[in-house]
Amino acid sequence: MAALNLTPSDPSTFILMGIPGLEAAHIWISIPFSMFYIIGLLGNFTVLFVQTLHEPMYLLLCMLALTEIGASTAIVPKALCIFWFNLKGITVGGCLTQMFFLHAGSVTHSAVLVTMAFDRYVAICNPLRYATILTNARIAKLGLVCLTRAVLFVLPLPLLLSRQPFCANRIIPHTYCDHMAVAKMSCGDITVNRMYGLVIVFIVLWFDLTLIALSYVLIIRAVLRIPSNKAHQKALNTCTAHIVVLLMAYPIFLFSTLTYRFGQGIAPYVHIILANLYYLLLPMLNPIVYGVKTKELRDKMRKYICGMRSPGATDSNSL
Repeated sequence: MAALNLTPSDPSTFILMGIPGLEAAHIWISIPFSMFYIIGLLGNFTVLFVQTLHEPMYLLLCMLALTEIGASTAIVPKALCIFWFNLKGITVGGCLTQMFFLHAGSVTHSAVLVTMAFDRYVAICNPLRYATILTNARIAKLGLVCLTRAVLFVLPLPLLLSRQPFCANRIIPHTYCDHMAVAKMSCGDITVNRMYGLVIVFIVLWFDLTLIALSYVLIIRAVLRIPSNKAHQKALNTCTAHIVVLLMAYPIFLFSTLTYRFGQGIAPYVHIILANLYYLLLPMLNPIVYGVKTKELRDKMRKYICGMRSPGATDSNSL
C-alpha cells in the first residue's frame, strides 16, 4: 500500500487518478471493466488455441488477437488496481513503457486491418491467384512490417517525453498513461510532442483508412461486374465481419484522440470512458464478430468445445 503515501511531487512517480468526477463509482465501474477484459481474453485466446487453419485470413485473425490481448493487458490490470485498491502511483519509466505498448498496439491493430482489407480484395478480385499471392510466408512478412512500422512511429513518443521537465503537479486525470495526458504534465514546450502525435493520427491512420477505402472501392467495382445477385451477396458476405470491426474501431479511436486535443467542452470522464472502451470493447467483440461470420472458424470452435466436453467422443459425435 506504499502507493497511498505517494505525493504528486515525488520526482520519480506520476499519479493516475482513474476517472475524475466518478471516483465514488470506481468500484461499480470496475465490474464491467473486469468482465469485458475477461471475456476479451477468453475470446482471443480461444481464437489462438483453436486456430489449426493456416489460410492467410486466419493467420491475420491471430495477429489481431495478439495485438488486442497486449493492448488491453497493458491498461486493465493497472486500472483495476486504481479502482479496487487505490494504488494510483506509477513510475515515470513504467508510465512511458505503458504508453509505448498502448500506442504501438493501436498502430499495429490498424495496420492488420489494412492487411485484412487487402486479403479480402485479393480473395474477391483475384480468387484464382489468391493462394499464390497471399502465401503464409508473405503474410508473416506483412505482419512483421506492421509491427516494425508501429515501433518506428511510436517509439519517438516516449523518447521525446523522457527529455521533458515535469512540473510538481504530477497528477494524470486518466486510468492509463495516454501520450497527451502525460505531455500536459510537462513544464517545457510540448509543441513537438503535440505535432508528432497529430502526425501519427493524421498520416498513419488516415493513410490506413485511405488504403482500406481503396480496397473496398475495387471490391465493389469487381462485385458489380458479376451478373448473379447470389454471387453478389456471397462475395460481400465475406467482407461483413471486417466491415463491422472497422466501424467499431476507427470512430471510437478517432473521437477519443481528437477530443483530447480539441474537445475542451466535453466532460473529462466522457473522454476517458470512451478511451478505455476502445481497449475493452474491441478485444471482447472482435472474436465474437469473426466467430459468428466466419463459418470455418465457427466450425473449428464448435468441434473444439465439443471435444472438451467429451474427450472420448468420436468425430461423428462432435459434428
